[in-house]
Amino acid sequence: MHNNYYFLRQLAPALTQQLAGYRVVTCFSQEKDELVIGLTNGTAEFWLRAQLSVTFTVLALPETFHRARANSVDLLPDLLGQEVAEVSALPNDRVLQLRFRSNATLLFKLYGPRPNAIFRLTPDAPVELFHQRYTADAEIQPLLEDENSRSTLGATHESESAASSNANTIEPEKPSTEILATKEAVNPFKRYPALADLPTRYLRDHGYDPAPLAVKEQLVREVLLLLEKPKAFYLTAVEGRTRLSLLPVGEVERTLPPDPLAALRLFVPLTLGRRAYEMELRQVRQLLERRADEATTSASMARTRLYALEHTAGYRQTADLIMAHLSQIPAGASSVDVVDFYQDNQPRTIKLKPTETPQRTAQNLYRKAKNQQIETRQLTERVERREAEALWCLERLEELENLPADLRTLRTWRKQHQLEPETKAKAAQELPFKVFEDAGFTILVGRNAQNNDLLTQRYAHKDDLWLHAKDVSGSHVVIRHRAGQPVPEPVVEHAAQLAAWYSRRQNDSLCPVTVTPKKFVRKPKGALPGQVLVEREKVVLVVPANPFERNGTL
Repeated sequence: MHNNYYFLRQLAPALTQQLAGYRVVTCFSQEKDELVIGLTNGTAEFWLRAQLSVTFTVLALPETFHRARANSVDLLPDLLGQEVAEVSALPNDRVLQLRFRSNATLLFKLYGPRPNAIFRLTPDAPVELFHQRYTADAEIQPLLEDENSRSTLGATHESESAASSNANTIEPEKPSTEILATKEAVNPFKRYPALADLPTRYLRDHGYDPAPLAVKEQLVREVLLLLEKPKAFYLTAVEGRTRLSLLPVGEVERTLPPDPLAALRLFVPLTLGRRAYEMELRQVRQLLERRADEATTSASMARTRLYALEHTAGYRQTADLIMAHLSQIPAGASSVDVVDFYQDNQPRTIKLKPTETPQRTAQNLYRKAKNQQIETRQLTERVERREAEALWCLERLEELENLPADLRTLRTWRKQHQLEPETKAKAAQELPFKVFEDAGFTILVGRNAQNNDLLTQRYAHKDDLWLHAKDVSGSHVVIRHRAGQPVPEPVVEHAAQLAAWYSRRQNDSLCPVTVTPKKFVRKPKGALPGQVLVEREKVVLVVPANPFERNGTL
């Protein structure tokens, strides 16, 4: 209820008393959807921080505020020097008004979906809107001095009438026939649209729905009296959200004196901290669930490929059968029928190339068999690595459920397990490429054709190793040179896997990758973005993969 009319009508007179003799000395914004106003009476300062965002609209009253040196912009220059005359709440609305001695007004429209701040230097002056997209807010009219006095008197009279009707009795007056004929008579609560959700919950908790009409009338009057003259404020949890309430509803965490300024100063930091905790908790949970799912899927795909390799005739077996039946293979044959001694002497037909000798075919198959052994080994390693990663993520999810509900504890835990979110400052300092770390070596991967040129032509040193999937389009990959330290073979293999993964050969079982020092790579004049010439190269054969999926910066 921190934006509800009944709370604002408690807040307004408290601010009027607090801000007597205060003038505005600064007005600025340094975050999105934030308006900060600093006031002083010459000896003390007072801060208003309006957070006018859709996710959480609130008028905060920080004890102190330190303006940032950068990313800060001054707003509402005509507001500077204005002396506060009175603070008031627009009747039955979620709008708080600051009226100044010069008759200028500043309205805080605290609607959750469309919050805004509306400034008028004079009643006839053009309106200045904080959120200029909400043009209809220019039509919201401020209370003039006389109107505010009448509104205050009317509210007081209404409160006294309600108190009088409740004095020493719970026997309500019998409603007239005309009232019973109206919709409001069926549900008296409907006559007070400013009551909102918490009073509704409070009434229902006290038997409002099944009660007869007379009792409903009595319950509504009692609630109005509690809202207009609250005995206390309450920090309460309602459906998992921390709320500031004028009524004891939900799970009450703390009961506070009816001081709206102190209540806001306690409620806002507490709620912002809890919202930050819930947001970060959700981020960590989603990150771990996504990683576990990706690792499980990757391991499953690798196992499927391993099964296919283990349950089909291998290249080596086929080559052995060709060599064992050389005498039966006529020159230029396109196939040969043999007895497969690997499969219980079952008959088998082997396809051949008529333009190639059987010995040459067998030689090629033996070479493929060697590559198949490499693939099998790498697939086995991938299964083990990805299943271990999935298990690690599931274990962290269990730990996460048992952590204390505290933001500092959560952030310490995230740092311990290297699950911290990237800050904007850190992201700004990072290179504009995919970045991986392996055994102390930095591996950079281009993101597109133009980015490849940037990596190879401007960021790569002549002694860096340069890699690229052979004969297809793909990312340029660079292993940063470290003086006096040759690049280990496992690092070269992992970088080659990245080059294959970020290329058109991503779905191939094996991919040839060019490896050469960057000094042997040049870009011809007039070449398209990403096109280069390689003067010397070594080719390695790898399985396309991203071996850094857990720790890489994607």
